[in-house]
Amino acid sequence: MLVTAYLAFVGLLASCLGLELSRCRAKPPGRACRNPSFLQFQLDFYQVYFLALAADWLQAPYLYKLYQHYHFLEGQIAILYVCGLASTVLFGLVASSLVDWLGRKKSCVLFSLIYSLCCLTKLSQDYFVLLVGRALGGLSTALLFSAFEAWYIHEHVERHDFPAEWIPATFARAAFWNHALAVVAGVAAEAVASWMGLGPVAPFVAAIPLLALAGVLALRNWGENYDRQRAFSRTCAGGLRCLLSDRRVLLLGTIQALFESVIFIFVFLWTPVLDPHGAPLGIVFSSFMAASLLGSSLYRIATSKRYHLQPMHLLSLAVLIVVFSLFMLTFSTSPGQESPVESFIAFLLIELACGLYFPSMSFLRRKVIPETEQAGVLNWFRVPLHLLACLGLLVLHDSDRKTGTRNMFSICSAVMVMALLAVVGLFTVVRHDAELRVPSPTGEPYAPEL
Repeated sequence: MLVTAYLAFVGLLASCLGLELSRCRAKPPGRACRNPSFLQFQLDFYQVYFLALAADWLQAPYLYKLYQHYHFLEGQIAILYVCGLASTVLFGLVASSLVDWLGRKKSCVLFSLIYSLCCLTKLSQDYFVLLVGRALGGLSTALLFSAFEAWYIHEHVERHDFPAEWIPATFARAAFWNHALAVVAGVAAEAVASWMGLGPVAPFVAAIPLLALAGVLALRNWGENYDRQRAFSRTCAGGLRCLLSDRRVLLLGTIQALFESVIFIFVFLWTPVLDPHGAPLGIVFSSFMAASLLGSSLYRIATSKRYHLQPMHLLSLAVLIVVFSLFMLTFSTSPGQESPVESFIAFLLIELACGLYFPSMSFLRRKVIPETEQAGVLNWFRVPLHLLACLGLLVLHDSDRKTGTRNMFSICSAVMVMALLAVVGLFTVVRHDAELRVPSPTGEPYAPEL
């Protein structure tokens, strides 16, 4: 596994670099890229946002390993993950309202403080303290994915009066560097935990200075902004009406809930599947992120002027890949007949599919869900998503470790077949809908929405 992980990492990284370099040479710089004021504004945002993302990714490879290092049973670890998921959905429902009321800059600084405290709880071996840390992690995640983007959009449009058409360029670049940071974070986590012999708690301690620096830079360089608050009840009611009145939205939400709940369970299961076979967890995680980055690059190529495939087609392909990978995992994790290399390849295919899935789903959501109702609809999407993930982890919690892992992959396979049926239903509904197709490229090369 050690050699396989390093070879896969090098191969995937080389593939990603080759695709990105060829794309950069083929794409001329746009008008926004030559505007010095805009570039400085982007830099001020990226400095803080990328530090926050790097700190978040740095912790991912060794979370399960840390709990295992503290001698908790797999069922106890599952409960910790369930607590984190439950707090994410709870705080995610109110995060937008909280950010609007408190202020976006203050919310980003609050994120840095709370996430630092969450990292500090990992130094304790007390189960209750770790549960509190997971709850704080859920609040931090909700702030990370609401406050930063809201601050940037308000400053971009209201304070600096840059063209709204430049916003997707900023977040497209952020999406690419988010993947790149994840790859680097996996290597860094492996370095501090294994190569330096500091143990699985080291990445969590190393994340604290990054979070502190992000908070300081936000305080120093960012201005505060607020927004008119829409009542939480009105947001949810409007989202529910949109969800029930449009079959396309309902099917899209079903696909998201089924697909992403399986991904949450995969995040829990990959470590106990590969770690007993000597896999370097940080390098494995970096390989996963490189596979996801490769999927995103393939999405951009597939929707480009040359191939002009549609996001709906790529969404279908992503779901099919995950169905195939989960069937592989059902056989490769059979008790007494484990095949870690085959499991690793299946995990890489799942991450490749994620790289295709997320930009496809983002494009379709933007086209199907009215902008005024997106917050409410996404809140409703997240509820079944996290409930399914929590239910899956609780089922695993009550199972024997070895047979439970295999059975969980079997259940996930069935869930993804249901997602595939929902994709077929959505494809049937929208096959003649020109709004959900990438327009024929004219003039400059097309850059799909991320």
